[in-house]
Amino acid sequence: MKKLFFSQKAAPYIFVLPFVLTVLLFWLGPIFNGVLLSFQDVKQQTFVGLKNYSRILTDAIFFKAVLNSVKYTVFTLILLIPFPLLFASFLNSKLMKKPGIFKSIYFLPALTSVVVAGTVFRLMFGESDQSLMNQLIGLFGNSPIKWLRNGDTAFFALLLLCCWRWTGVNILYFLAGIQSIPSDLYEAAEIDGASGLQQFFSITVPLVKPTTVYVLTISIYAGLSMFLESFMLWKGNNSPNNIGLTIVGYLYRQGIEKQAMGYACAVGITLLIIVMVINMIQLKATGTFSKEAE
Repeated sequence: MKKLFFSQKAAPYIFVLPFVLTVLLFWLGPIFNGVLLSFQDVKQQTFVGLKNYSRILTDAIFFKAVLNSVKYTVFTLILLIPFPLLFASFLNSKLMKKPGIFKSIYFLPALTSVVVAGTVFRLMFGESDQSLMNQLIGLFGNSPIKWLRNGDTAFFALLLLCCWRWTGVNILYFLAGIQSIPSDLYEAAEIDGASGLQQFFSITVPLVKPTTVYVLTISIYAGLSMFLESFMLWKGNNSPNNIGLTIVGYLYRQGIEKQAMGYACAVGITLLIIVMVINMIQLKATGTFSKEAE
């Protein structure tokens, strides 16, 4: 046994084994079980075939949840990729004094519990005249707004919560990518007379592409799987007219609240397929799977 553990051929497999077991037990296992349950009526303990999946095709609330999640994901991608990249460039600039302080400030929201953050934002966007946002718009002569009862203002609150929490994390991702770029390139560009803006678009943006693809991939997953932020913002899973309902929120409603576990599993498998297809398309589009990337 000792010889096996110290074998150079066996060592890599031994080190990888905990990860493989974790994936099998906590990822592939539940997925396989979920696929089986999606073809069943769990309450009646009967096999129903594709009935749960056919129900999805005629479920208007499911499609509204999908639309909410896709809309949320698209806007988070628009905001949480270019702006963190720009902020990371500023932090890496020679003009920035004491960047460590700003890194800590930017990253601090990510350390805050989603439960706490969601509660604070719910109070900020409250309906009373004394809520922070109503006081703020009151300074400009506007009447109080029921922020979380209107689709547009509610989406703004949800998007602001997301940006507040994750901008700092993406900044650190991009900062790590920028700092891996050889400084000689910037020095040569500066000697050739390239401006800071030209250096940003000609050096930083192209060479930080692997980081951008990574952030894009995890952002798509995070956007489509968002649940707790919406749950805390509306203090439950029942927002007015389902304006804050997400795919995962709908899965929770069916599986936990209504105990329709078979249908919930079908929704979960559908979500998994949607996420995988979208990420495969974007990885192909960004050249990650191309021969050049290899």
